[in-house]
Amino acid sequence: MVSLQELIEEPEDSFADDPEERLTVSGVSWESFERLLAKLEDNSHYRVTYLDEILEIVSPSEKHETVKSRIGFLLEFYFCIKGIKHTPMGSTTLKNRLKKAGAEPDECYCIGDKKEIPDLAIEVTITSGSIKKLETYRRLGVKEVWFWKNNQFSLYYLREEVPKNFADTYGYEKIESSILVPELNINFYSECILIPDQVEAWNRFQQGI
Repeated sequence: MVSLQELIEEPEDSFADDPEERLTVSGVSWESFERLLAKLEDNSHYRVTYLDEILEIVSPSEKHETVKSRIGFLLEFYFCIKGIKHTPMGSTTLKNRLKKAGAEPDECYCIGDKKEIPDLAIEVTITSGSIKKLETYRRLGVKEVWFWKNNQFSLYYLREEVPKNFADTYGYEKIESSILVPELNINFYSECILIPDQVEAWNRFQQGI
C-alpha cells in the first residue's frame, strides 16, 4: 500500500480499480485530509473516512460495488413505489472540521426535505476497518446507519448526542427495523439483495412489497 503523501502526489490516471484494499494512516492533519479529497474529487473509486487525525482509505472490490449498487437500486425503487419523498446523495463527502470527522458512505439519503447532512447512511463492509464508523457518523449528525456485513443488515438509530446509555455504540441504539423507513421489511429486502440476477431480484422485491 502507498503512503498518504504518495496518494496525494500520485498522477490522477494512476488510480486503478484494484481488489479491495484498505490503508489507515494516523497523525493526518485536516489540511492533508482536504488535499486528498481535492485530489480524489473526480475519482469515485476510493472511499475516505477521517476521525481524530486517523485517515482510512478503502479501494472497494467488485463484490463491494455490486452489493452497494443493488442496495441502492432496490431501496430507491421502494421509495418511489411507496411515494416516500427522498434525495439520493450517493457517496457524497460529509465532513465537520470542528468535530474532526469526515466520511463517504456507500449510499446515503435525505428522507423528506433535502438537507446538508443525510438522514440515512449505508455502509457495505467486506473487510473490517479500524475507524469507529458510528462515532464518525454521530459527530456528523447522521440519524440512522445501516451496515451490510456477512449478507445481512445491522441497523442503528442515533439516540444520544452525548453517548451515555448507548456508550458502546457511540450514542446509537441497535434496532431491528428502520425508524426512518418503518414499513420496509429488512429481512425480505436482504433476501432480494442476495438474488444474483438484477431483474429477478427486482421482480421478487416488487411482488413482495
